[in-house]
Amino acid sequence: MAPAKKFLLFIALAPLIAVVVQGAVEGEMGFRLHTLFSTECQNYFDWQTVGMMHSFRKARQPGRITRLLSCTDEDQRDYRGMDLAPTLHVPSMSRHPRTGDWYPAINKPAGIVHWLKHSEDAKNTDWVVILDADMIIRGPIIPWEIGAEKGKPVAALYGYLIGCDNILAKLHTKHPERCDKVGGLLAMHIDDLRALAPFWLSKTEEVREDREHWALNITGDIYEKGWISEMYGYSFGAAEVGLRHKITNKLMIYPGYTPEEGVEPILMHYGLPFQVGNLSFAKLAYHDDAIVYDCNRLFPEPPYPREVHLMERDSNKRRGLLLMLECMNTLNEALMLHHESVGCPKPKLSKYTRFLKSKTFADLVKPIYLSSAEKGSTTFERKQITLTKKETSYPKIHTVFSTECSTYFDWQTLGLMYSYSLSGQPGGITRLLSCTDEELKKYKGHDLAPTHYVPSMSRHPLTGDWYPAINKPAGVLHWLNHVTTDAEFIVILDADMIMRGPITPWEFNAERGRPVSAPYEYLIGCDNILAKIHTSHPEACDKVGGVIIMHIDDLREFALLWLHKTEEVRADKAHYATNYTGDIYSSGWISEMYGYSFGAAELKLRHLVNHDIMIYPGYVPSLNVDYRVFHYGLEFRVGNWSFDKADWRETDVVNTCWAKFPEPPDPSSLSREDEDALRRDLLSIECVQKLNTALNLYHQKTCRKDEESSESAEHSRKWLGETKGEKLDNLKQRNQLSDEESSESAERSRKWLGETRGDKVGNLKERKRLSKFSSVRAKIVSGSQRSWLVGIWAFSVMSFLVGISITLSRQQRDGTRNKADKDKV
Repeated sequence: MAPAKKFLLFIALAPLIAVVVQGAVEGEMGFRLHTLFSTECQNYFDWQTVGMMHSFRKARQPGRITRLLSCTDEDQRDYRGMDLAPTLHVPSMSRHPRTGDWYPAINKPAGIVHWLKHSEDAKNTDWVVILDADMIIRGPIIPWEIGAEKGKPVAALYGYLIGCDNILAKLHTKHPERCDKVGGLLAMHIDDLRALAPFWLSKTEEVREDREHWALNITGDIYEKGWISEMYGYSFGAAEVGLRHKITNKLMIYPGYTPEEGVEPILMHYGLPFQVGNLSFAKLAYHDDAIVYDCNRLFPEPPYPREVHLMERDSNKRRGLLLMLECMNTLNEALMLHHESVGCPKPKLSKYTRFLKSKTFADLVKPIYLSSAEKGSTTFERKQITLTKKETSYPKIHTVFSTECSTYFDWQTLGLMYSYSLSGQPGGITRLLSCTDEELKKYKGHDLAPTHYVPSMSRHPLTGDWYPAINKPAGVLHWLNHVTTDAEFIVILDADMIMRGPITPWEFNAERGRPVSAPYEYLIGCDNILAKIHTSHPEACDKVGGVIIMHIDDLREFALLWLHKTEEVRADKAHYATNYTGDIYSSGWISEMYGYSFGAAELKLRHLVNHDIMIYPGYVPSLNVDYRVFHYGLEFRVGNWSFDKADWRETDVVNTCWAKFPEPPDPSSLSREDEDALRRDLLSIECVQKLNTALNLYHQKTCRKDEESSESAEHSRKWLGETKGEKLDNLKQRNQLSDEESSESAERSRKWLGETRGDKVGNLKERKRLSKFSSVRAKIVSGSQRSWLVGIWAFSVMSFLVGISITLSRQQRDGTRNKADKDKV
């Protein structure tokens, strides 16, 4: 076809194209969908953003997506990740512009309000899906298909928001009966979001400043620091504007939880630590990790699906394990593809990266779609891939360690807990905290680890002997008698340890009647009169300690003997001498270690002694041994630098902001001449570096909040009327003041975001009038769409006239040329 005729055909069809476009706008595109998630200018949010964007594309989520990036101008100048996602820069409210309170979570509602006011996308959107950055999308989240209606958003259940049922709701909303315990996934109509957003922000401010009601029994917040104020701000704001949610626990799942039978969640929220096999993952362990910018570096490799099928017989529990794998594999696939996209050197293919690129993996993570017969429900379908390898299962394990109420043990606890989070250790962990009632009243470190509280035996209740080491067997015995556990094997560690990898019974061959432990060769009392005095079976005395892997049935039989034998040896002062005990101090300080060995000997419980499970920093490591534990109980040195835990017995490095241990030498400065010394020193450096990293992460989490809370405390008291003697005597006064403060707080929020007083919806009647207007407006094409369509029509008509004119001119010229040619002939 000639170019002129093609052009005329296009011009002739232009009006039809406009009609089709108009139909699309009023039809499918009338349900225009936009996905939002909120972040800050930090490495922590950058790797989450890479995961979110990859899963958004992979799940084929329709519509557009916007990252609401909250940063100060100073933060943005140094920020490297502007190209990680379609982004709207939002002024940071991490430091509240009025109170000075440090609360980054408020950036979520503040960012939503900013997007509604300043984004062109907000003007051309009908439905919104709001997610958190730490989520993986598994299939399209389409509001009208999962049951959302105007006035009835769909949301995930947040059952722990107990404040909806108590005084908190009565203080902060006029309609506590409408408070829904929801969060995580939010899918709603744009008109509902416009009505809700200012209240979401102002109610967040209210709850955040209501420090009087931050307690666990009121908010459900285990940290009691008001950290979930933004979640309550959402629920209370929705109650204020009359939004009632369709609540579901089938759309979203936390990796680590077991899904309901027959339910495939379309969203994973990895906000909580989880573990599968030898992998454990906690997002906070990567709080300042620049993994996005470190070429070809990935998160720890999880087990393969076939291994999971060997671990768990129950098909539904197995699905839960496979979801954890999918979460980690999706994050790693996202990082791998991102590194390729920014020009990182091509990495050497490994078994794991080949798996991530394989069709097997692609088939395992196909998007989940709502079945056509079940639109509007929350049941999803997905082709299941079955693996036929014979199934076996690994036993469940639990790790425990013993400490006391002192800052000396607190920094050790931080180091052990940080290393546990990185080690891939399966199962949970419990700190056995031995304290007197008086010590507990003053103790600050309750949140450092999952804790079981044990009555202190440091001062023996019968003899008055001061011997804190007895708290270890006493704590284990107390835990066994007061806690129900389904673990088959227990791993017992000391607080002054750093984990470097998993410690499992199946790898180290522990069995019922055959525990595993590390060698303590200096326990010479196993070979002399000490063992003959304190056990009926001295020949069964094993010189072991430090790391213990024991079947729980053995531990239940043994624990009381461990305690009693410790008391025996401690009371046998006649045999404290070094030539009997090997204790260089001759003070009976290692009586607990002998209590363990003699108690096990009484039961003829013989150990597998493993020399490769533990090493003391400062010792020369054996070649090709992957030690799982550092035990930094002894002083060690690297050149002129040294570390001795005893030097830090009285120093509070946990509650002293930004305190740390002296930095060890840089590994690059070490001499390479002596290979043994080099390997020894590298391990010593690794040990202290992990301790300092654990301290730094803890200070990042607590010091900024404490400093900023202290600065803003006086402002908060003044704002609440406390400095004027306006104490609230009863619930009626509280409700009255709450209403006044809610109005003032909402007005302040609107002013900060550039809103005018006229934007305020004054009462329910006005809201209904606006809602009615919004419904009418929703039925017609918006002004911007109408202008666009008129433009298409105008362009079509003008193009048609121009095309006709060009065609006629050409025909006239061709006619003249033909006439001239005829005249020449």
